[in-house]
Amino acid sequence: MRIIILGAGQVGASVAENLVSEANDITLVDTNTDNLAELRNRFEVRTVCGNAASPSVLREAGADNADLLIAVTQSDQTNLCACKTAKTLFNLPTRIARLRSADYVDYPELLNGGNFAVDFSICPEQIVTDYIRRLIDFPEALQVLDFADGLVNLTSVIAREGNPLVGRPLADLRAQLPHVDAHIAAIYRNDNPILPTGDTVIAPGDEVFCLAATSHIRAVMHGLRGAALPMRRIMIAGGGNIGLRLAASLEDDYNVKILETDALRAERLAIGLRRTLVLHGNATDEKLLENEGIDETDLFVALTNDEEDNIMSASLAKRMGARHTLALINRKSYVGLVEGGPIDIVISPAQATIGVLLAHVRRGDVVAVHSLRRGAAEALEIIAHGKHGSSRIVGRAVGGIPLPEGVTINAIVREAPGADESAPPRAVLIPHHDTMIENKDHVIVFCPHKNLVRKVEKLFQVGFTFL
Repeated sequence: MRIIILGAGQVGASVAENLVSEANDITLVDTNTDNLAELRNRFEVRTVCGNAASPSVLREAGADNADLLIAVTQSDQTNLCACKTAKTLFNLPTRIARLRSADYVDYPELLNGGNFAVDFSICPEQIVTDYIRRLIDFPEALQVLDFADGLVNLTSVIAREGNPLVGRPLADLRAQLPHVDAHIAAIYRNDNPILPTGDTVIAPGDEVFCLAATSHIRAVMHGLRGAALPMRRIMIAGGGNIGLRLAASLEDDYNVKILETDALRAERLAIGLRRTLVLHGNATDEKLLENEGIDETDLFVALTNDEEDNIMSASLAKRMGARHTLALINRKSYVGLVEGGPIDIVISPAQATIGVLLAHVRRGDVVAVHSLRRGAAEALEIIAHGKHGSSRIVGRAVGGIPLPEGVTINAIVREAPGADESAPPRAVLIPHHDTMIENKDHVIVFCPHKNLVRKVEKLFQVGFTFL
């Protein structure tokens, strides 16, 4: 696929890294020559220096024969203008725009073909906000991911000794949770993947990916981690776009405080938020944290634009008694160094966003893509199409599908009989060896290594005999 990426910042670089490894022809456009040179040295990509919305720059980037435009510059206006130009002058087939302002997102009619010609829009700040909100709703989880419009949940947790599912073979899962239909999608021990079988024993410290209907996932987590104390008091460091969005989404249900270093921004936050306590100060100020009861805080979230400050403030908050800490960090090299120490969870905005973009790039009818373990693994929701004889998936039992080694089918979401085609699928099935895949099933697949995704996509492709 020929792809043009506008913007060589954190999001653009992450998108390029994920797509270039899949044999795509990538061209990066940015005004920063240093960023372009660095990415050109790291990846096999073409680069063009210039204004991403300029017709001449888009032409130089190959817009006249590109398949996909991904506009992820820091400017909403540049991204919108680039999409319109790409459609009007080059008839570029698919255009995705990053939009930071809710003003545009709230008026979808502005984005259609007759106006800015945006096929799909993404808001990284809202994606990260929703991601953090799910983590708050599921204390003790490292990742919480939704499929099938929220019907299915994939959660990553660290197994804790003394709980019912730890130290026992997976074959006992049904006996331990008789009323819960769940699947252990993957186990990582000392960062190495273990293919789960009935004889596999979960050891304390294992990172376990468990998948179930959303209504059942808490019971599975309880079996791996024990009872989780609910979140009540939340402190947010940083009142930028993400901090503001998160506070607004939490303030009706939690006791929320937000720390902001800029006095004018703090005033604006105080006006815009109804129940959140807004404090003007630095989150690395020990005295301020002590005075605001950091030792009674259930979750400290560091969301400033300075990732070093986020690391320092979250580490300090943990040392001073915060029960859980979460930090926003862009650099992949930092994530492995700090996560699991004083900082419980690290979130990369680029990694949280990449799944939304990948869903529009993947071959076949891919509904959702989630990047796992800092991009090393993926979980996909793919719609199966075809019939027996034209498909290697439809009309076959799960146990008879030639999946690549390590890849597992973990859930099937099926339309209720007689449901209208436009209605969302409803029945959640945790498949067994003899479960048959039907046409239009939403199949949730776990790939322990990213390089297996292409093989999975080929499995779901329909043969030419299918009508």
